[in-house]
Order: sequence, then C-alpha cells, then structure tokens
Amino acid sequence: MMHTRRSFLYSAGAAGATATLRPDALARVLSAAADASSATPEELASNEDFWFHIQRAYDVDRSIVNLNNGGVAPAPSTVLSAMFRNLAQTNHAPSRQLWAVLDPQVETVRRRLADHFGCDAEEIAITRNSSEALQTCLFGIDLKPGDEVLSTSHDYPRMLNTLKQRELREGIVLRTFSFDTPPKSGAELAALFEKNLTPRTRIILLCHITNLTGQIFPVKEVVHMARRHGVEVVVDGAHAFAHFPFKLADLDCDYYGTSLHKWLSAPIGTGFLFVRKSKIAGLWPLMAAPDPKKDDIRKFEEIGTHPTAPRLAIAEALTFHEGLGPQRKLARLIYLRNRHAERLSKLPKVRCYTSLAPGMGGAICTFGIEGVEADALTGWLWDKHKIIVTPIKIEQVNGVRVTPNTYTTLEEVDRFADAFEHAAREGIA
Repeated sequence: MMHTRRSFLYSAGAAGATATLRPDALARVLSAAADASSATPEELASNEDFWFHIQRAYDVDRSIVNLNNGGVAPAPSTVLSAMFRNLAQTNHAPSRQLWAVLDPQVETVRRRLADHFGCDAEEIAITRNSSEALQTCLFGIDLKPGDEVLSTSHDYPRMLNTLKQRELREGIVLRTFSFDTPPKSGAELAALFEKNLTPRTRIILLCHITNLTGQIFPVKEVVHMARRHGVEVVVDGAHAFAHFPFKLADLDCDYYGTSLHKWLSAPIGTGFLFVRKSKIAGLWPLMAAPDPKKDDIRKFEEIGTHPTAPRLAIAEALTFHEGLGPQRKLARLIYLRNRHAERLSKLPKVRCYTSLAPGMGGAICTFGIEGVEADALTGWLWDKHKIIVTPIKIEQVNGVRVTPNTYTTLEEVDRFADAFEHAAREGIA
C-alpha cells in the first residue's frame, strides 16, 4: 500500500532521529506533511522544513560533502535496518534461513519492482547491478562475425568493454558516434542513431541517461526507429530508475538494465533486468542455467550462492521512494542542481556540459574550468574542501560530475559552489 505523506514523513523523521528526538520533532514533521499535501512538487522543492526531515532519515557524515551519489548512494536508515535484520536472520541457520525462508520472499520484491516499472513480474530479474543486467543482454544476444553494435562514445566504459571483448573473441564490430555536449534536443540525438545505422547493425546500446553529463535520451523514438530496421535495442538505465518518473510504456523497449543502489538508495549490490516476455527464451543467461533456452526470467538469476538480505531491503527502499513521491523527488533534485549550475555556468572560463532545459536532464551536472584538468580539480576539491565529485574526461568533456541527493543540504551545495567559483577565479595551485 502506498504510504500517505503524513505516515511517510513520520517514519522518515523518526528513522533519522531515534537517538536525538527533539521535543518539537513530531510537530515539525506533521507540519511539513501538511505543507506537502497542498504544495506542488516545484513549490515543495524549496521547502527546507520538509526536506530537513528527509535529510534526517539518512545517517551520513556531514563533515564531508558527498556529491557523487550517482556512483553509489547511501541508503536511508530504514533500508539499512531491513538489510541488517535479514542478515542476522540468515546467520541463525544459513542453509535453511537463506534458501527456505528468505529466498521465497524475493518474489514480493519482484512484483513491487514490476509494478513500479510498469511490466509483468515475470519480466523482472533481480541482479547485483546494471552491469550484470546489461552484460546478460550484450553477451546473450546471438551475433555473427561482422555484425555491428551501435552506441555512443558516452556510454559506460564497462558496457563498451563488454562489446570490445566480443569483437576480440567473435569478430563482431562495435561502432560509436559522438554528439554535442549539450545537444540541442532529443530529436537531434534520435536522428544521429538513425544516421549511423548500417545494413549490418544488429543491436543498439542506448543510454536512458548518460553517466557522464546526465543527458536524457529519447528512448521510445530510438526504439521505434530501430524496430523498423529490425535492430534490437538494449537500454542502459543505470542512472534513470528512481531518478525521474517513467514507466515501461514511456520507453516501449525490450531490454532494460538498471542499478538500485544509485537513485533508489537500495543496498549496494542491487539492480534489475527487464526482458520482454517474448524475448526471454532467445536470450542466453550470463551464467549457465539448467535450461538456458527456457522462458523463465529467473534463469538470469542463476549466479550461485548470494546474500538475500540486500534484495529484500529493496522493498524498504521502494517504500521510502514511493512515500517521498517521484515527482517531488525530481523537483528537489533539479532545484539543488540549478542552485549551483545556474550560478557557476555564468562564470568566465567555466563550461557546463549538461543541458539545463526541461526534460533534458535531472540531478546530474558536469562542469569544466578552462585549463584545469578534471582529475586535478577533483583532487583539489577533496584535499582542500572535503567535497566528493567525479572526474569526467572523454573527448570534448573535461570536468567534474556533480550529483546531489535528497539528503543533500543547501549549505552543502553552496559550499561546493563557493569552492568551485574560487577555483575558476583564482586557480587551484
């Protein structure tokens, strides 16, 4: 059942304040809940009373500023509690508790993920991350020597390396193309995919949103174009799920892989693979299953013994995310992004590689300073200011990726912006 705003805020506030509950904490939470029920997502995005209680739902170190939530994000305290509880239960008698008691409960998580994504539960395999999910597809679709896979140079290196390995072993061909950063429109990106198709293209590897600059791609348009040409599309959704609202119907793809320890804030080592029911039998599993040509989605989960506790805690992360509200979450993430991006992108010698136009991105934003190397700037931000960002250096992009989360405070965003502005004006020597 979907939590009400009031019940969600109560649990969020309590989770972050069990040891230091202030006398007025409940009144503040209920007041914030009332504001949430009457405000639009955009209005609520700047309501610091509301977001204060979301921030307290996380147990994070405030002596540092973590702006690399795109790599892997901390989980709310309630999610960690659920995982620890199930780990402890597993340890009582692992061979029974793991396989006979806890593993069957994963089916509930499968159904909830399917409901959120908008597909049938028999089309969702729970994986350890998006790499495992996507490699299942990229290794599992049959290709012949000379067959081509098309992607962009901005796709995740591990996925491109997956295809390069198939090049070496099987003689397939990986073709990539570049695009402007930022591009003018989604239509421009869709047109580039069609322009770069050849008669030998068999698969398109398509980012839903890139990890480098946070560019959202027009997935549905590319999928429909590819189908007209008989080309399969594998969608890399590592940074998309629970970052911004969408359903399968908005994409209409056949294959989709994502991580859940990024924007859903589920435990580290969780993800899922969607495969359309009609495609399951023809897709080889990454690790051998008893019947690799079976049309059971669970054949993609045949990875040997693995902990069930992180998988079960996905349910708690979904509850937290649904209680917060996907539209409210996105509005807040964009508000935090714009607070630093609109300021810094106006500075001399600063280049913003991310489009701030509506619908083109979310929380992710990448900046560079003319004459300053990405790695050096990343090191300086950490050494001098204890700010964590991610260096991005590829082709025409040379900068740092900034990814706040819902627990990020305005003071932390401003601390980063002040440090970055100093670097742009004074240098980092």
